[in-house]
This record gives sequence, structure tokens and C-alpha cells, in this order.
Amino acid sequence: MTEQLTPIEFMFPGPGRDRIVAAIRAGEKTTTSSLEQEYAVAGDPLPAVGERGVVIDSFGEPVCVIETTEVEVVALRDVPLAHAIAEGEGYASVAQWRDGHVRFWTSDAMRDELGDDFVVDDDTRVVLQQFAVSG
Repeated sequence: MTEQLTPIEFMFPGPGRDRIVAAIRAGEKTTTSSLEQEYAVAGDPLPAVGERGVVIDSFGEPVCVIETTEVEVVALRDVPLAHAIAEGEGYASVAQWRDGHVRFWTSDAMRDELGDDFVVDDDTRVVLQQFAVSG
């Protein structure tokens, strides 16, 4: 894999990341969701169509390259079912998707990154990213 590509880390190292990386490699996961606030705190630009990055596993090793094919920023209440299903994590409804993501976004590890005063509600801005595994 090309070393100059930006590393992409899903979740935190451990079983969650391992499950997501496996779903990407199997072609089951073609979308992901992040909080707009994550990019703001890190000082990073939002993903852009055509950008490529290398997915990193829990051991810090590159496993595949993905290319962003679509990006949309919506309020949490407006996340569509098709996006939730395409996350490849077994969500059958937007409510299930939301429960899982809110649990992650309000976890102690995420609070360490976003601050204890960050609140997730219907108006929270979510970055919906669609991608494809590329060469």
C-alpha cells in the first residue's frame, strides 16, 4: 500500500475496530459516520470525494485502501436508513444505528476527545461518508 496515503482509523483499537475492518474488507461496510465536532476538535478538514486513505487495523497495520465517493453533513435526526444499513454493522433501523452511535459518541473515550460538555442531540451535525475499497 502507498505510504503517502492518510491513515484512517475506525473507532479505537480493539474488538470494535476489528469488526469494522473485517466488514470493510468483506464489502459489507460502505459507509461511516462521524461527528462534525470530531473534525473541528482535531483541526482536520472534512473528508472529500475522491480522497483515498489507508485503513489501519488494531495493531497499526495497513489493511486496505478506501476512496471516498460521497460526503454529506446532516443533523442526527436526518440520517437515512440506507446509510445506517450500509454501515454493515447489522443495523436494521435508524433507531438501532442511532443507539449504537450515541453510545459510542458519549463514551468516556470520546468524551476525552470532544470534552465533557459536548452534547449529542437531534441537531448534532453528522458527517455521512460513503466509500469504496480501491486499489
